[in-house]
Amino acid sequence: MSDPKPTFGHVPVMLRETLEYLVPPSPDCLMIDGTLGLAGHSSAFLSAHEGLRLIGVDADAEVQAIARARLQPYGDRVRFVNEYFDDFFMRYADDAASGAAERPGVVLFDFGVSMYHFRESGRGFSLQGDEALDMRLGASAPRTAADLVNELDERELLRIISTYGEEPFAFNIARAIVRERGACRIDSTARLADIVRGSVPAKARYGRIHPATRTFQALRIAVNDELGRIERGLSAAIRCLAPGGLIGCISFHSLEDRIVKLAFRALAVKRERAYFKDAPVSPIPLGEAERGLVVLTKKPVEPADDEVAANPASRSAKLRVARAVGGNDHDRRD
Repeated sequence: MSDPKPTFGHVPVMLRETLEYLVPPSPDCLMIDGTLGLAGHSSAFLSAHEGLRLIGVDADAEVQAIARARLQPYGDRVRFVNEYFDDFFMRYADDAASGAAERPGVVLFDFGVSMYHFRESGRGFSLQGDEALDMRLGASAPRTAADLVNELDERELLRIISTYGEEPFAFNIARAIVRERGACRIDSTARLADIVRGSVPAKARYGRIHPATRTFQALRIAVNDELGRIERGLSAAIRCLAPGGLIGCISFHSLEDRIVKLAFRALAVKRERAYFKDAPVSPIPLGEAERGLVVLTKKPVEPADDEVAANPASRSAKLRVARAVGGNDHDRRD
């Protein structure tokens, strides 16, 4: 079966590991790709598992149009939803609980932003060239990056840049933005990048990454409420999983990975008795969890050296996988 690829060369991150860990529990089960993007992961799953059915969710209509073309050979095995994944899963979890929707056997999240957004979208994600300072992943996002940069007070800008960007020079950057916007509204990526570059110490201006990289990341996260959406969407996705269903999350920075780690840990079931362990905060006892998880990755899985060499953007990726408690789990006492 042919696998159409967009001309700019989309490379799905950690594809081998994702296929290895997320083997569908039944041949014809439902998979939900909560971050469909350019459908690199989904096309591989549909090709590897001929009975698999897929719902592909993405807030970006432009990106989803490319995914539709790529997945066209799979016909009615695929259904598309143009929506932010947290909104979709919160509704879907309620439908699944009432029996109105099928519980998925596999759920996948890839929280990275695709190369399409950086190279093709023209929405201000990239530091290369000069684009309008937008950064919205979906049209329903209420404010653009330009709105935040020009309207938030200095304290809130500082909070966003330091928290979401983990930027050590956030104070200088926030102050410079407020000063420069007083002279003229900041509407372009080039101007914002120049402001940031001029506000950091000289030794930080010419490092391995552009000095505005963390600030751009922070604004993108804030514009799209990315961390809030992960918290809400992940919780709802876990609730809608079929017994024995698998959920995998690929994150790209520590803030995302921490949310996934804590969500899995909060619902982790005991896989062995611990009569002699003093554990004031214990995992959920096996058999007592309404929607407990067996965490399959004690530590996050990281990309292999050959992938990082071929695709440097993958170097920060981390994959965590868990399985919803099913009938076999209740019977096992390790």
